[in-house]
Amino acid sequence: MPANLPPQYLEIERKLKTAASPEEKIIIYEELLRLVPKHKGTEKLQAMMKSKMAKLKNLAQKKTVTARHGAGHKVKPSGAGQVIIIGAPNSGKSQLLQALTDAKPLISENPFSTHDPYPAMMSYDNIHIQLVDTPPVTPDYMEDWIPDLIKSADAVLLMLDLAAGTGLETFLALVERLSAKRIVFSGRPLLPREKWERGTCRIKTLVAANKNDLLEDPELLELYRAEIDPAFEIFPVSALTGDGLGMLRKEIFNMLEIIRVYSKTPGHKAELINPFTLAQGSNVMDMAKLVHKDFADNFNFARIWGNHAYDGQRVNRSHILEDEDIIELHT
Repeated sequence: MPANLPPQYLEIERKLKTAASPEEKIIIYEELLRLVPKHKGTEKLQAMMKSKMAKLKNLAQKKTVTARHGAGHKVKPSGAGQVIIIGAPNSGKSQLLQALTDAKPLISENPFSTHDPYPAMMSYDNIHIQLVDTPPVTPDYMEDWIPDLIKSADAVLLMLDLAAGTGLETFLALVERLSAKRIVFSGRPLLPREKWERGTCRIKTLVAANKNDLLEDPELLELYRAEIDPAFEIFPVSALTGDGLGMLRKEIFNMLEIIRVYSKTPGHKAELINPFTLAQGSNVMDMAKLVHKDFADNFNFARIWGNHAYDGQRVNRSHILEDEDIIELHT
């Protein structure tokens, strides 16, 4: 018995050749099944499509499970540095992310409204720094991928809730929970991130004491400072009112220990936008490699403008750069 397939069937069937994901193919097969006439001549065709859909659904389910426990919770670094925001439930992580960036994360009184890492870009003086919101951490709950996310980042911003009556205890429990995962939060002096033993990581850290606007007793903040490791710098802020956020932006930049360097074309004025970012202590050759391979291979000399050199000073490849230097490379 002929199938008598309608013309639309072949048109939709062609989409299978370009469908990239199991989910897309399942949708196409569902459309095809709706178009297939229901009679004895199409029974085998219907059974074949249903079998393929079942296999595709199984494959899609496996991919979803893998994403939950694997690469789906990795965040590709972007900008001048990656800073992970860690905090207890309702400490204001998402609200702080929104206040520091143009992102619109879900902000809710539900203490577990954040389920996945949420990256966004914070602007600071011509550069962008990536901030990543994360699900809350408690003594009894922590997503198993959070420690790996921290270990791969450049720095951490720890949240301290000034409005919660148990804010200090919750904060100390959070630090203890992650230290059990061999993560050591490093206050000042901000040393380069070090790894020692197997799997142990020291990472640069700042503490954002949020909800400063709700703090009824100012002496409470000093009590917190006395109880928390003095190596940590605590910055009182309010993600709601914006109080202290300017200083926090600056300290996040300082914590990354990077410099901004501008490139100048000979005979032209410097355009003070889109600087190169390098680690503190970098030299002229480090910048030349970032600009272009040819500059590094054929480097002759450079001229520099900045606060620590006179305008147009000629320097060699080993000259140490400072923040906001302007460099003119010559080959």
